[in-house]
Parts: sequence; structure tokens; C-alpha cells
Amino acid sequence: MRTLTATEASRSFASILDDAERGETVVITRGGRRIATIAPAQRSNGGEFLGLMESRETDDGFAADVAAAREAVVLDGPVWSED
Repeated sequence: MRTLTATEASRSFASILDDAERGETVVITRGGRRIATIAPAQRSNGGEFLGLMESRETDDGFAADVAAAREAVVLDGPVWSED
């Protein structure tokens, strides 16, 4: 794990992203305090989630929880294109 100041990070952001892509974690500090961590993103295609949803191993309140979550979503924003 590498540590950089915020100033160093701002000057070499593309390089930090390259490092993260190669698996390295970079800690960013400001005034000697840790303020951020840039790390590789977890790779996933949602297969595990879909498997869970299809397993039907849910408790009695699950359907109500899903309905409440759907009601909480605001769909008034811009729609993403499907390309």
C-alpha cells in the first residue's frame, strides 16, 4: 500500500488509477491525516445477486421489504440510454 499527499495525488491521478487497476491500494493524506483510499474495484457481474434472488430462500417479511425498497426509489430523474 502506497501513501500520497493530496497534492501528490492530484498531480498523478491517472497513475494512481493505473496502480489500482493493477491491484494496488493508495492512501491519500491531507495535513498528515488519512482522508481517502483508492483501491481496485470489486469485479462482479451480478450473478451472485441473481442466484440469491432465484433461490427463493427468503423469510416471511422479504416481499414487504422489497416492496418498501421499490417505493423508496425516485424515478423522476433522467433515464439512461440502453446503448
